[in-house]
Amino acid sequence: MSQPRRALLAGSVGNLIEWYEFGVYGYFATIIAGTFFTPTGGSPSEGLIRTYASFAVAFFFRPVGSLLFGRLADRVGRRPTLIAVLLLMTGATTLIGLLPGYATLGPAAPWLLTAVRAVQGLSAGGEFGGAVSLLTESAPPGRRGLYGAWQSFTVALGLLGGAGLAALLATVLSPAALADWGWRLPFLLTLPLGLVALWLRLRLEETSAFRRAREPSGSAAYGTAASGTAPPAVADERTTRAPGAPGAPGARRKRSTGPSPRPPSAPVEPVVTERRLPPARQEPTLRPAVVIALAVGRVMGWSAAGYTFLVVLPSYLQATLDATFQQALIATTLANLGFALTILPAGALSDRVGRRTVMLTGALLVTVLALPLLHVVRDPGAGTAARSLSVLLAGAAVGLMAGPGPAMLAEMFPTGVRCTGLGLAYALSNAVFSGSAGLIVTELIDRTHEVDIPAYYAAGTCAVSVLALLTLRGDDHRRPLRD
Repeated sequence: MSQPRRALLAGSVGNLIEWYEFGVYGYFATIIAGTFFTPTGGSPSEGLIRTYASFAVAFFFRPVGSLLFGRLADRVGRRPTLIAVLLLMTGATTLIGLLPGYATLGPAAPWLLTAVRAVQGLSAGGEFGGAVSLLTESAPPGRRGLYGAWQSFTVALGLLGGAGLAALLATVLSPAALADWGWRLPFLLTLPLGLVALWLRLRLEETSAFRRAREPSGSAAYGTAASGTAPPAVADERTTRAPGAPGAPGARRKRSTGPSPRPPSAPVEPVVTERRLPPARQEPTLRPAVVIALAVGRVMGWSAAGYTFLVVLPSYLQATLDATFQQALIATTLANLGFALTILPAGALSDRVGRRTVMLTGALLVTVLALPLLHVVRDPGAGTAARSLSVLLAGAAVGLMAGPGPAMLAEMFPTGVRCTGLGLAYALSNAVFSGSAGLIVTELIDRTHEVDIPAYYAAGTCAVSVLALLTLRGDDHRRPLRD
């Protein structure tokens, strides 16, 4: 197997495990609330809010993990860092399946669960930056968007796998068995998956981009106003002659003593032609904090809409529409299917037409269609086909943002700070707009009794992303990653 394909597989598998677990936690939120957060006589909605609060805790630890492991990956290497975060993630996720509940440990149970979620957040914060850097730095020319899209595609696979397994357990087990021990099985399954992922990552090689960046000439400056990238300005094409040949630098010019035609057998001086990229436009360099803020703005709609439609949807349908657990899981499975089917084509398309065009399309679709699509889902007379198509389209619109998103972030930062920069931007966006999505939506619905809150939340964040995405240059996908 070639190094790019090995990197593609090893870089993606950890993300699959991470989002499989996060999806399972979201799908079983109501059961976990009853197990860990709702003592006898407690309100189910109160327990659900506390469950989403622990869900958000993991996301708020992601920026810490992105800084900790991002700096490690930028200094020590992508390979050892990805191995470390995988071990941490696998151990913490397996432990959730073994933790006793409130009935056994009392008030200590929710605290222990929250602590384990914090450890997961640390590892997840390091996973994204390291994996995206590995994938984009290993990508063949002209395929960076497609390779980066695999990071988002494994999000869909993880969420689909979690939803499918949750639906299977809900079908074959009684409600009592599912609430008692069945919900633990998906978390315990992480252990064998993690061992396979570890074997793959142990066979990785360090990326050539990182090795170049560790040389004395490696760069670690932040990016430009429009995209965060600024490849050094060089000539379009430069012609050099072999040392010592006439016309080469330093060659002595002989004094002419009269016409002396060149002998027929005289060798022709070798000419070396060096192709270079056109010079980058000279734009003002932004401070790191501004580049991070711009990156967060570009992905906040992807983060918020993704979690609203792909993870929070089952609990929302059960809490507001009295849907059964199976019905809610079918709806979210369809949304994740639309998401998964769109990601890789969107990443590949962005290699041809640019990240801005594809991501803007997805953000605009969510901004305009979030409320109408949710109304169709809530309408009992809409019919199964119309409701299924609505959640499928919602997932597909998010996929248009998620496909080119990883490559777009990688292109904003040079190799010397790429893991830290893109990982921190993504972690901040997820902490504020993804991890808190369930908490915000549930709390606002509980206070206002407005059932359209999820649509307003997704549309509002995507509208902000539209403005941030307009600052992207249209040709960043054609430029090499900066060392």
